[in-house]
Order: sequence, then structure tokens, then C-alpha cells
Amino acid sequence: MEREPRTPTPIDELAERWLDQLLDLVPELHVELGRPGREGAYADLSPDGHAARDLATRRTLTAVRAAEPTDAVDRITRAELIRTLELEAEQHDAGFWMADLNVLASPAQGLREIFDLMPTDTTEHWEHVADRMHRLPSAMAGYVASLRAGIRSGTTPAIRQVEAVAAQAERHADPVHGFFGRTASSPKAPDELRGHLRDGAERAAGAYAHLRRFLRDELAPHARREDAVGRDWYALASRGFVGVEIDLEETYAWGVEELARMVSEQEAAADAILPGAGVKEVVAHLESDPGRRLHGTDALQAWMQRVSDRAVDDLGAMHFEIPEPVRRLECRIAPTQEGGIYYTGPSEDFTRAGRMWWSVPEGVDAFDPWRELTTVYHEGVPGHHLQIGLATYNSGQLNGWRRLNWNSGHGEGWALYAERLMADLGYLDDPADRLGMLDGQRMRAARVVADIGAHLRLEKPDGSGRWTGEDVFPFMLEHVNMNEPFVRFESDRYLGWAGQAPSYKVGQRLWEQLRDAWVAEHGPELKAFHAEALGVGSIGLGTLRTALLDPSAL
Repeated sequence: MEREPRTPTPIDELAERWLDQLLDLVPELHVELGRPGREGAYADLSPDGHAARDLATRRTLTAVRAAEPTDAVDRITRAELIRTLELEAEQHDAGFWMADLNVLASPAQGLREIFDLMPTDTTEHWEHVADRMHRLPSAMAGYVASLRAGIRSGTTPAIRQVEAVAAQAERHADPVHGFFGRTASSPKAPDELRGHLRDGAERAAGAYAHLRRFLRDELAPHARREDAVGRDWYALASRGFVGVEIDLEETYAWGVEELARMVSEQEAAADAILPGAGVKEVVAHLESDPGRRLHGTDALQAWMQRVSDRAVDDLGAMHFEIPEPVRRLECRIAPTQEGGIYYTGPSEDFTRAGRMWWSVPEGVDAFDPWRELTTVYHEGVPGHHLQIGLATYNSGQLNGWRRLNWNSGHGEGWALYAERLMADLGYLDDPADRLGMLDGQRMRAARVVADIGAHLRLEKPDGSGRWTGEDVFPFMLEHVNMNEPFVRFESDRYLGWAGQAPSYKVGQRLWEQLRDAWVAEHGPELKAFHAEALGVGSIGLGTLRTALLDPSAL
């Protein structure tokens, strides 16, 4: 599978220089990539830090526009660099950095989450952990300064996000029982560093206490009362997440139709399990079946690993070419209790494997494998791990920036495409497993409707008026067979991270359209389509479609 490495071109060198600038501006990328250096440093999240990044973005954009590509790889690199740099400049001008607060993916979470990727095998590793905890207050102060700039300019997040993140910060503010206190008291920590770690934990916890006070006392009075971000902000955010501009009204109408189709398919799957019963009745039946439940996080982790290992072995033998380093995927329970399942990629040299993390909410101790089997395929193989692992492995063809680049519509759309592919390959033939897959697909379709509807204040599907933020939770509760705290968290996520949630299902739609167009031109060999499509790495779906179907247009 490995091809002869290509000779780096001037555009490759531009991309590598941009990556070097990103590594300097965002030192956390060293940890994500597994590169040594600046292990305890944080990005400057202050207004000055954002201004420095904006200046670097615009200078690089000018250089890329002037560069001439030498081959097909260059043409893709140049197109994607221009797309992402232009978008970053537009979002900076719009003030995205001044209102960067939500319950899942903002600096409020990222300042802590980087610890999940830090190695803790040696005394030196633990020194880096302690150093990062000591430096967290400065990074937090810069972040708060940017949110204050938003207050002054009238660019603020919604009150719902402010209150929810304040509650998250309160948990991290506990210097003993919070994340930092638990890290400092880990039995793995070297005794000679105990004092340094405890001091760092107190400082980091204090930074989150400061964030909590700022959110409640300063930002909350100025926060938007409405959840909706409006059309202009939403369109800009959506273009970033999907990687191509979409017709928002047409996509909303398609989402309504797709949701109805998922409901019909799910009802058919439920009928195959208990003839005549509805979906909720069948779900209750499955949840009460002790043979279909796992108890405890140890059992959950072991099950995830077994499913993942089998998928790698089976698909690597028949349906995909999976290089040996990519065959290693670690399934882990996350050290937090925020809810959600996510994937982190391997280090560049694969010494740190790709990892699937499950952040189990406090008090949750029973799990339904039939509901989550499709999630393992989504996060692992043939989903995110195959996609990101192959891009990492393909260092001979893709420059460092291309391997690092990530687009949600491409990545999450591929992961949903992968779920359907596994159903087509027979891995979800058990009606319960199929019901679980459809449950996830139904949720993704529902959030296309809720996300676009709520942020654009469109007419609700039932004709009862226009969407508000308060409509999202009951709507999602109707379409998601999960506990209320999870659905509440998901609903808050959509309202605070406009445009991101629809990128999954919209991305799947665009992947399927691309596959059908490719097959019409090249024939039905999907293994070849998957190899070609994944071989270019993660790029915006507009760039991908052009690269595969009309490369001369790049």
C-alpha cells in the first residue's frame, strides 16, 4: 500500500511553514501530534494572541494565493489552504474568538482536555503535567480577556452556555476531588513531584474557580438571552464545519424528510424484534434484558476493545487495506464524566496509538451494547480511526499540514457513512443492533432539523410556530432513546456550537452523493473508491468532490 514518497514542492514547503507557525501559536499541537517540545505550554488565548494568529493567517494566505502548483497533490493542498485560511480570516473578523464558549468544544474544556493526551510513563512526563497545571492560570486569564472583549463589543455567547459552562468549571475548581486534585494524587505520580503537582493542581483548580466567578458575575449579565445566532453567523459557521456552502433552507427540508425516513426504518426494525410493538416499547424490552446489558466501566472497555479488534481484523482482510501501524486502536474510559464518546488520533510515529474514549457520566453504570455497537464502528474502524490513521500513515504523499487538517463534514460524515457501510456488510444484521444504528442515524437527522431550525428561527415541522431554543430539548427527547441528562447535554451542545451537529448527517449525505457519482464514472468497486477518497486526507467536502470528479478545476 505504501507508495514512493514524492519530492516536496514549494507549496508543500508553504504548508509545512504554516504548520510550524501553528505549532508555535498553538503549542498544544505538539502534544496532539506526539512531537517533543513545549509540552507544558498553552496557546495565547488573549486578544493579542488572536491578533497574532490572524496576522500570520493573512500573510500565509497571500503567499499561497501567489504560489503555483506543480502536480495534483499541490492543487489540492493549495485549494484547501486557501479555503481554510480565508475562512479563518472571516471568522476572526466576525468575532468568533470573542464568544468562544460552549458546553463541549471551547477553551473552557480544551485547557483541561489536553491533559488526556499527555503521557505519564516517566518522571519527566509528570514534570510536564505539573508544568502545564502551573501555566493553566495564565492561559485562562488570556481566555477570559477575550471574552471580556466580547462583552465590550456586544459579541457574547448565549446565557444557556454561560450557565452550563460555569457548572462545569465548578467541578474542576475543587482542588482535591476535581480533575486536577485527582491527577496530583495519582498513584503513578513520582513521590519527589508530589508537592509540585499539588501546588499545580491548586493553581489550575483556582483558574477554573476564577472562570466560574467571571462567567456568573461578569459575563452572564451581558450574555445573549436568545440561543439563536442568526443567519449570517450560522452560514459562516456551517461553511467551516461542512467544508462547502450549503442551501440552509433546502437542507432543513431534507432533514425533515430524512428524519421521517429514519423513524419509518426504526419502526420496522422494532417490529422485527417485538411484532406490533412501538420503538419505545422495544427499547424498554431490550434494556430490561440482562443478556443485552454490560455492567461497569471495565466490562464496557473490554467489550469496546473486542469489537474494535474484530472490525480491524475482518475489514483489513477483505474490504480495506489497513497498514500494520493503523491496526492498533486503544479503547479507553475517559478520565472525565462529561458524557460523550470521542476519538483522538495517533502520534505521527504511531508510538501513541489512536484512542477511542468514552466519558461516562457520573452514576451511569449500565450500558447497552446493541445501542453502541455502531458507535464503535463510527469512532474506530472503518470510521475515524481508519480515516485519520491512514492520513497519518500517508506521510510520503501528504505534507504535515495536510495530515493534521480536519474538517467535520468530511470526518463526521465519513464516520456516519462508515456506520451504514457496516450495516451493508452484515455487521448490524441483529435487529437490535440495527435498531441501535438507526437510533443514532435518527438522532443525527433530528439535529439537522433542530440545529438549523433553532438558529435560523424557521417554522417547526409540525406547523406550531417558529423554533426557539426551548423547543430543542423536547424535540430531541422525542427522537433519542437515551436518558434525559444525555439529551439535555446534547441539546445544549447544538445551541452553543451552531452548525457543527448537522455536519455529521449533511456530511454523510455529501459522501453518499460523491460515491454514487464516482461509481457512475468509474464502476462499482467501492474498495477503490474508499482508497482514493481517504488517500487525500481530511479536506473540505467541496474540495474533495472537485478532486475526485473534476480535478482539472482545482
